[in-house]
Amino acid sequence: MFKKHHHLLATVLVITIFWGTGCPGKEETLFKNMVTRFGKPPTISVYMKETGKVKRMDIEEYLLGVVAGEMKPGWPLNAYAAQAIIARTFTMEFLSRGGTRKIHNTDISTDEKEAQAYNAANITPTIRRAVKMTKGLVLTYKNRYIKGWYAASCGGRTALAKEGLNYQGPEPPYIQSVKCPEEEHTPKDELYWQAALTGADISKALKNMNQPDIGTIKAMEIVKRSKSQRATLIKLTGDKGVVKVSGADFRINVGPEKLRSIWISDEIKNEPGKITVKGRGFGHGVGLCQWGAYTLAKRNKSPQDIVKHYYPKAKVSKIW
Repeated sequence: MFKKHHHLLATVLVITIFWGTGCPGKEETLFKNMVTRFGKPPTISVYMKETGKVKRMDIEEYLLGVVAGEMKPGWPLNAYAAQAIIARTFTMEFLSRGGTRKIHNTDISTDEKEAQAYNAANITPTIRRAVKMTKGLVLTYKNRYIKGWYAASCGGRTALAKEGLNYQGPEPPYIQSVKCPEEEHTPKDELYWQAALTGADISKALKNMNQPDIGTIKAMEIVKRSKSQRATLIKLTGDKGVVKVSGADFRINVGPEKLRSIWISDEIKNEPGKITVKGRGFGHGVGLCQWGAYTLAKRNKSPQDIVKHYYPKAKVSKIW
């Protein structure tokens, strides 16, 4: 899942949106991160990772594939609808910073490492209904698109951006650490996890992070935790030295599927050539929690109520 990108808030970067279909002619309507209202959903260019081709579609059509790619089949309508609002918000803010123009010369990409997951094959009538019922709805703060971060499972409390993402800008004022009721419905094997990190895994991660070679890894220790229990600073000891690294950056470089979150317990088992850690949650934990959205939808909360639970300071705005 995408849930991983973190950049500075842009105030002046703009993108080009193509209106209509067919070959692009004159480039139209440059807009900034300031909230812009449209008469209809804008048409965007999408780099299709599977084929390597570029497809033009309106944003609402694109969002069908995003919701289908980001959430599992058979989920409640209002969970899909909340995801649609967040994904639409993420898309508009992402486009305002140039999208994937520098990579593919397109507005956005279906590669989740570059933007959001996308799976048109998984679109269902319920997903179509969820996107349609939230048409044009985004989250804003002081008339700007917020960063629509989301993650699969926050573990029971969401994280601030500096905790979960090692975000380098000022903490966005609309990001809050809130309690989440996901445990009611998150399968135990998804909520809790265990990972065995080999010395090779850790050495490769440190090299990717431009850290010095500390030789054979002997131990891992959590030096600092955030208020939401995230391991924000990790100490790694080898036979040639010691390094301290950001937990969020370490997770991404070890592999976000392997080290599922940085809500790591103190039960760290250090063995020759292997470090075993336990934790809870899946993803960076910032913003909307998808399993939490599932739980709130099961409680009959509206899509607007669900997104406001995770972004209480943001405003739900209709932009087309």
